Amino acid sequence: MRIDPEHVKFFNNFSRHAARPMSPWQKIVAVVAGGGMFVLALMFSVVLFAVVVTVGLGAWGFLWWKTRNLRKQMRDNPPDGLVLEGEVIREGETVDIDPR
Repeated sequence: MRIDPEHVKFFNNFSRHAARPMSPWQKIVAVVAGGGMFVLALMFSVVLFAVVVTVGLGAWGFLWWKTRNLRKQMRDNPPDGLVLEGEVIREGETVDIDPR
């Protein structure tokens, strides 16, 4: 397999060279940048949580409001009439089949 030198040169530009230890200034910048990213992520999650809670409460309130008449009807006494509760046993008629 033939290796193209231009291809190798392109990927060598992205390779790491011998690593040098970070200077104190670079460490401070890395800590501040990491802390800033953490604070931004925390703020985003708090806002997202607030939006989810608000939408959830809105949906619950909407359903509660729309079902208020149904809940009122369920609390009221049933209308007058005959209400049968219990078990009914029905005796069926037996039909004799003429065996021929």
